[in-house]
Amino acid sequence: MEKDICIQDTYGERFQYCWGCGPKNDMGLHLKSYPSKDEKSVIAKIIPDKMYTGGVPQNLFGGMIAMIFDCHGTASAAYFAHIDKGLEFDENTIIGRFITARLEVDFKKPTPMNEEIIVSSKLIELGERKAIIEMEMTAKGEVRAKAKMIAVKVKDNM
Repeated sequence: MEKDICIQDTYGERFQYCWGCGPKNDMGLHLKSYPSKDEKSVIAKIIPDKMYTGGVPQNLFGGMIAMIFDCHGTASAAYFAHIDKGLEFDENTIIGRFITARLEVDFKKPTPMNEEIIVSSKLIELGERKAIIEMEMTAKGEVRAKAKMIAVKVKDNM
């Protein structure tokens, strides 16, 4: 049986402390992004805690939506760059890291609390140092937000 591997779990030691997605941040959200079987998309699922409500208690805070796109998008960029090199993605992978250079979020509908949120991403363009990623956030079968990210590869001296 094939085991699903979370992209964030393949980050090198110094990159595992992000509040949003770092596996070693005890107080963090621990967002997990998983490649699709066909390697053409990356999916994250999350049910946000009630503390992340916006001005209307039944809706998710917009800043949290942006943060979810931020962490998921950079993980997606790292994954797409990794497989583009023809490298295997497995439990022994130490994946290269990307950071956000630009993030555009279009809020389409309020995102409900206490519901599973699904974020999917796909690669639009991949260069030597940058990736362009498009994402979509759905809840209850409806698109709640869309995002476009330009992510850049982290330099070794960062």
